[in-house]
Amino acid sequence: MSETKYIFVTGGVVSSLGKGIVAASLGKLLQARGYKVTIQKFDPYINVDPGTLNPYEHGECYVTMDGHEADLDLGHYERFLNVPTTKANNITTGRIYQSVINKERRGDYLGKTVQVVPHITDEIKRNIMLLGTKSNFDFVITEIGGTVGDIESLPYIESVRQLRWELGKNCLCVHLTYVPYVAAAKEVKTKPTQHSVKALQEMGVQPEILVLRTERELEKSICKKVALFCNVEEDAVIQSYDVKSIFEVPIVLAKQKMDEIILRKMGMQVGKEPEMTDWKEFLNRMSTAEKSVKIALVGKYVELPDAYKSINESLLQAATYHYRKLDLNFIHSEKINDENVAEQLSSMDGIVIAPGFGQRGIEGKFVAIKYARENNKPTFGICLGMQCMVIEYARNVLGLQDANSTEMDSKTPHKVIDLMEEQKNLVNMGGSMRLGAYDCKILKGSLAFKIYGKELVQERHRHRYEFNNEYKTQFEENGMKCTGINPETGLVEVIEIPKLKWFLGVQFHPEYNSTVVNPNPLFMSFVEAAINT
Repeated sequence: MSETKYIFVTGGVVSSLGKGIVAASLGKLLQARGYKVTIQKFDPYINVDPGTLNPYEHGECYVTMDGHEADLDLGHYERFLNVPTTKANNITTGRIYQSVINKERRGDYLGKTVQVVPHITDEIKRNIMLLGTKSNFDFVITEIGGTVGDIESLPYIESVRQLRWELGKNCLCVHLTYVPYVAAAKEVKTKPTQHSVKALQEMGVQPEILVLRTERELEKSICKKVALFCNVEEDAVIQSYDVKSIFEVPIVLAKQKMDEIILRKMGMQVGKEPEMTDWKEFLNRMSTAEKSVKIALVGKYVELPDAYKSINESLLQAATYHYRKLDLNFIHSEKINDENVAEQLSSMDGIVIAPGFGQRGIEGKFVAIKYARENNKPTFGICLGMQCMVIEYARNVLGLQDANSTEMDSKTPHKVIDLMEEQKNLVNMGGSMRLGAYDCKILKGSLAFKIYGKELVQERHRHRYEFNNEYKTQFEENGMKCTGINPETGLVEVIEIPKLKWFLGVQFHPEYNSTVVNPNPLFMSFVEAAINT
């Protein structure tokens, strides 16, 4: 293909309908046809990136290979497409305005009055086009965050309107709306969708394809009615009804020929229907699994599972490939203590100690780790989870009773976890952690080496604190081994206790590097150990 095609995915009626899943599913279908596809997310909030946001606001903060803190939808994009994302795949209003203001300060606008149109919209369009012009993608799918009608989304919709005229047939809009079922009337209602499309039309954008989000499959008469009132071809009204797993959505859309419709509307040859063998095999394993594996995830954000979205999905992938259903139990680390730990964890096949920041819930993690270690439960610590493993071991095995991380106690006499040297003089919080992919050298003969099958790996990071190497010898002489080291800095990346069945912690985030067709080996090994408990 000589020209990149641009597809925009907007949402209406309510938020959280699943624009990211629809975008990822569409990307998967086009990719299965042999096209080079990428997906980007434009978030209307004024934060420069989600790195400073509490997980309760937007769920987990995803990290790209090049060290950008991004929206969790980028995790969906990578899990579906098995293609790494970068900073260019996630843009916020904060970044747009920051760039425009910096240009104004430098005098780039030559004294012109800087306005939303054209300066903000031009910057948005520049970022939309960047992936297509620099990376030679066949399709760039752009998800516009928020809901049509939101004040903060207006510049993005205006940018889409302009690009529709500038790009012609190389540009297309998919609009996702909600069709509610009113139980009292025993019927579905299309009026919210009609109003949502009308709002989009008033901004100068006519969607070519409508995706109706619904709890149940709709009758054809409903889709015909929506097509009539929304100026959309009847076969371009697609349903996205509830399914057991988000990974079934590409198959649901493919059955309705959504990818074929898009190719036809963009003047392209449709070709043969893709087989998607690996994807369907994964779904088959998921649907035919009979036995379960019971995993506890111990963390402080468990009221909002999206806070650990990538971990949840990585565990699901690993369980599925082992022909197991995932029975994931969220254990609140603030509510676990010495009196109830056995009751909460004894029936679990494996335990994950979740990442996070701050003091809240930390003591509960220590209690859970001590129980898991003493009862030889397969245990996987991630980032702060690994650091908690180190602190618990220092207190209860090395006898360093006041051992802690300086994040939790700056005056601890035994700072077994300490602030990284390069972090000590930083003032700004946003985008200043150790972020992105780094090398890790694995010790031959270790559990980690057995899992990875190679000596050098790359995983993504997001942290400020590290294992204090002053205590390394003391730990290793008493049974906890440091089996993964950054070759440049000497930073400890992996710890494990060889005498236990499966007890391993990592400073990095392997969940960011786990996809449907390429699950991370650490999760695969952990789940296998849990199954064989």
